[in-house]
Amino acid sequence: MIFFAGLLHAQQDTVYYKTDYKVIIDSIEITGNETTEDFVILRELTFSIGDTLTPKLAAYNRERIYSLNIFNDVKLIPYTYNEKNILRIDIKESWYIYPVPFITLKDKDWKKLSYGVAVSLYNFRGRNETLTGVAALGYDPAFSFSYQNPNISYNENIIFRLSIGYGTVTNKSTTAEYLYGNSFEQKNIVSRASIGKRFGKFHWLNFETGFDYIETPFYIKKINASDERIDRTIVIGLSYIYDTRDLRQYAKNGIYGYLGYQFKGLGINKINYRVADLDFREYRSFFDKFTAKWRVAIRHTSGAVIPYYDYSYIGYSERVRGYFHGEKMEGNDRILGSVELNYPVVEEWRLNFDFIPLLPKSLLSYRVALIAELFSDTGTTKNNGDPVSVKDFNTGYGGGLSLLFLPYAIFRLEYAINDNANSEWIFDVGVSF
Repeated sequence: MIFFAGLLHAQQDTVYYKTDYKVIIDSIEITGNETTEDFVILRELTFSIGDTLTPKLAAYNRERIYSLNIFNDVKLIPYTYNEKNILRIDIKESWYIYPVPFITLKDKDWKKLSYGVAVSLYNFRGRNETLTGVAALGYDPAFSFSYQNPNISYNENIIFRLSIGYGTVTNKSTTAEYLYGNSFEQKNIVSRASIGKRFGKFHWLNFETGFDYIETPFYIKKINASDERIDRTIVIGLSYIYDTRDLRQYAKNGIYGYLGYQFKGLGINKINYRVADLDFREYRSFFDKFTAKWRVAIRHTSGAVIPYYDYSYIGYSERVRGYFHGEKMEGNDRILGSVELNYPVVEEWRLNFDFIPLLPKSLLSYRVALIAELFSDTGTTKNNGDPVSVKDFNTGYGGGLSLLFLPYAIFRLEYAINDNANSEWIFDVGVSF
């Protein structure tokens, strides 16, 4: 086995491609996948046998394999054997069964602590299927189960998802609270089933159906979608995804686009309204290590009676940094925009705790990176028929650091100033976008 001279550079147990060397691939082999089926990896590759592999193409595909979120380490290693150019994809599988106690912040709010146990079985049967059960107490207690199979049929690329959940949800709408005269909770049972198809490498089309049971302790029009205190809502929807990102957990290159449309109620129980979602994100690397990214997201609701629990909000799961801990906004529609500039202080480092006894090695290895960022966010909500005005947007600016522990978590510490010159510190979990 002879490695191509000058092609590979290893840093902390991770392979990088640093030269302009090119090679035509005669064969592909996969090693290290004790559980994972080969096709789970092969279907992510944007090249095939007979194509020319370049350092840029190899790096992009390495990140696409990482994006499956079931591997701790991925290496693409070309070598020659019997005058054949072979690409070896060497992976280290992550731990797949997680009975994990957790503490989370609902709506990114430290006053809304939720705690419990989540049991997840990743890469079920080696086909990247996922089974998850969650029991959460504290703020808005809930119980849920979900199953996802990204490839029911390898040849047809058919996707299936199923989820059901029961929980207590605290009202978010200040208008609804004013109408009732106090804060209140609603009991929710939400179920969804979807089937879809993946077209090529970058396109997904999904059809979704479901049923929502939402029980309110009283009846007030628009707090309830029907003429009763209990809403029973049939849901059908269609969505399309276009995704060319390299590393989905923290992309440096590519485009993500989502377009979804849901019909809710269909006139049954006098419930009849629609929800449309658009989310577009672009990521571009320049000057070797800098990444510029931007996002526009729009949510629009329409219909005779749109219940407050399905309004569009800013200040909960979607926030404007600079107003992260402050003003809440609500309306039929939501408009968000963000731009961000990233630079890797530590681009990639392999952190291993193999010396710890008893625990599986797949739980003791992490891909670590430290990313510096500058950002600007803006957003507003509006009701149907109201004009959109620049003065209605809340805008914030700032900078911070993101600490990546892949494939498990991302932590962010940021400092932001809004357009009223108020400042705040932000500690959050997960990528900004």
